[in-house]
Amino acid sequence: MTIERSLVLVKPDGFQRGLTGEVLRRIEAKGYTLVGLSILTPKREQLAAHYAEHEGKPFYEPLVEFMSSGPVAAVVIEGHDSIKGFRSLAGATNPTEALPGTIRGDLGRDWGLKVQQNIVHGSDSPESAAREIDIWFPGL
Repeated sequence: MTIERSLVLVKPDGFQRGLTGEVLRRIEAKGYTLVGLSILTPKREQLAAHYAEHEGKPFYEPLVEFMSSGPVAAVVIEGHDSIKGFRSLAGATNPTEALPGTIRGDLGRDWGLKVQQNIVHGSDSPESAAREIDIWFPGL
């Protein structure tokens, strides 16, 4: 059995709409363990490290601006196949295409903005999870 850790972010849109508790409820209902939780407004340097692979792309600046626009809930979850499991729980990146029953499908929508405000982020691989957790929870 592979126990993984993954970073989950409740983005500023989800935090501002009061959806953090619902996101955490769904994570725990799925059977994952919360091993780190922090509420903060990310600084540009932290976001630059997190989104380093997107630097120079047209959506980079609007994304950093959006993600630093207000508080986020940063969470480390743990469990068997938690990376793939959370991404399935989150649903498709575009909330309009996300299936009902997923976080984005039930709670998200396209607001017609420069950056997709889709409530949550989840690590996409064990390598990304390790890198992202180190950025948001150094030493965990």
